[in-house]
Amino acid sequence: MAVHLGDFEDLSERCRGFGGGGMAGFLADERIGALGWPEDVVEQWLYWFAGWSSFQADYGHVDLTSIEWHDELIPSEAFLTMPTGPSDGDLLDENAENAEHRLESRKHLGIPAYWDSHGTWMRRPLLIDRAALYPAGNGLQVIEGRTRVGILRGLVQRGRSVAPEHAAWVAQTR
Repeated sequence: MAVHLGDFEDLSERCRGFGGGGMAGFLADERIGALGWPEDVVEQWLYWFAGWSSFQADYGHVDLTSIEWHDELIPSEAFLTMPTGPSDGDLLDENAENAEHRLESRKHLGIPAYWDSHGTWMRRPLLIDRAALYPAGNGLQVIEGRTRVGILRGLVQRGRSVAPEHAAWVAQTR
């Protein structure tokens, strides 16, 4: 039976609400367990964004049971032209233009210092093989982590040193 992003909208909203069980309650749902996805992926995409309209528009048609996730290292250059979903198509460039501000606003989390010392992000973004989205799709697309990828682009555009490769969760068709 196919499972779609919208199938988790109510659960996500309920779990994130007061007394709703939080992430632990979300993970306890048997439909989440049946996917067999890494907890980090579940949290970044399903828990926080199952009901987000732009994600519904861009990924609502994908049968989530057909997706498997791999932890991969992706070259910096690949992120410089990688798209995100069409509903937020300009968000990566907007985040790149405002990279310094995006970093500064996360100073309390230690993110700028981490970039300075490691040349990459603290948490892997989520990417998807575009062939899982469209029959003729190719290459990778950013699902979540659009601020992180935008910051990377902005730092490269400003001539700042970044790592040659970056860890990412990559979704592919099973």
